[in-house]
Amino acid sequence: MNLTAIPTALPGVLILEPKVFGDSRGFFYESFNAQAFAEATGLTRAFVQDNHSRSARNVLRGLHYQIKHPQGKLVRVVSGEVYDVAVDLRKSSPTFGKWIGVNLSAANNRQLWVPEGFAHGFCVVSEYAEFLYKTTDYWYPEFERSLLWSDPAVGIEWPAENAPLLAKKDAEGKLLAEADTFE
Repeated sequence: MNLTAIPTALPGVLILEPKVFGDSRGFFYESFNAQAFAEATGLTRAFVQDNHSRSARNVLRGLHYQIKHPQGKLVRVVSGEVYDVAVDLRKSSPTFGKWIGVNLSAANNRQLWVPEGFAHGFCVVSEYAEFLYKTTDYWYPEFERSLLWSDPAVGIEWPAENAPLLAKKDAEGKLLAEADTFE
């Protein structure tokens, strides 16, 4: 198999490691193959949108989710390194409000599957990072929400060197106790 799925402490969130074929010329790997994804994860998802962002060191993007039209996200880094985070926002889940963090980089080729019902964000730990992600639904700005990145009730241990650089919507994110969540 060309893809290995590694479970995390949050059921449904998976670290994906592709098989990388390398030699003195460089490397090759399939960054996405629907059949390999289904075999490794047991999931079939139709991805409808690809996104690409570039961010400087200490930029924190997130924690984003859509309350209607929730998006599953398959995320990876093609240049640099990020600390990537998923937070369970499903009230019925035994891991509601819990989080996991994973280093994703161009060097480790890891991907993270973040299912629907989770908030997602990342902080850039290299000079810059280019971040790619596939989504299972389109972006609907009217349904987009931000969970406050620094909510003490969630307690994410971000690797930011100083106060991270944030977009206005992320700086004004809601605390978990006030946020719209999923059943």
